[in-house]
Amino acid sequence: MYSSKLRIFSGSSNPVLAEKIAEQLGLPLGKITLSRFKSGEVYVHYEETIRNCDVFLVQSLSHPINDFFVELLIMIDAAKRASARTVNIVLPYYGYARQERKAAPREPISAKMVADVLTTVGATRIVTIDLHAPAIQGFFNIPVDHLTALDLISDYLRAKNIRNPVIVSPDAGRASTAEKLANQLDSPFAIMIKKRPAHNESVITHVIGEVEGYTPIIIEDMIDTGTTIVNVVEGLKERGSEDVYVCATHPLFSGNALQKLDHPSIREVVVTDSILLPNDRSDRFKVLSVAPMLAEATRIITEGGSISTLFKTAGV
Repeated sequence: MYSSKLRIFSGSSNPVLAEKIAEQLGLPLGKITLSRFKSGEVYVHYEETIRNCDVFLVQSLSHPINDFFVELLIMIDAAKRASARTVNIVLPYYGYARQERKAAPREPISAKMVADVLTTVGATRIVTIDLHAPAIQGFFNIPVDHLTALDLISDYLRAKNIRNPVIVSPDAGRASTAEKLANQLDSPFAIMIKKRPAHNESVITHVIGEVEGYTPIIIEDMIDTGTTIVNVVEGLKERGSEDVYVCATHPLFSGNALQKLDHPSIREVVVTDSILLPNDRSDRFKVLSVAPMLAEATRIITEGGSISTLFKTAGV
């Protein structure tokens, strides 16, 4: 596919994914200069005309999130001022999504603030994958295409022919996703009940469902420090499970998460390339690419069609 009015540009967070998306569409990646002044301020310059073009900016809000967020805002502003027809933001990972509500007095709703700022600066559409809270779509007054990597993950797991699988939700909030994956794999599912004494800390208190003798497949939307996942894995092993598969869309892997997850009771950690990972990782980590899905979504947005055709599960 080639359209003279379609341009794809990459921010600094995940140029490898942006290149794959452009390659899937048969397009060159747009030429853009991204640099920093000595003071740390961001400089952006599009090296080709984008007047009356449909511009797609690929940027995950991963670490360092604040740098990448400001860079994206300046990319949007520059595109708008260069008379782009539309400025479509491909956010494989939407940062600040865990702050989508007030859990205590005097807290911000940062996910809504991010939505407001992106819209105010000039974004005309958001394309994202597996939001931590699907209700974030409602924070925008512009179209939001909320994609999911669940089919990608389920196809990979099905091909492995895992013996006695049980899909495990690490908390009640992921139960709906675990149920969908269990239905796709025709497997039972279980729910871990935990309490959080502090951010990035958790303690497993109960397990709802049978895990003894089964091979657990943990499904999450993201993995940050890896502490919660390791606690869940050890809790499952204490209850007689086989070694565990861990699946998540977004590999934030903060701090020493890669080392924590290189755990003897974890058979494989299955993630996507929504966030760029270092090459010096263990063979225990399997990375699935969301580039074909994002490329097809880009084609549908520019040429017309239904995003729901990308998914097996109706209602996405």
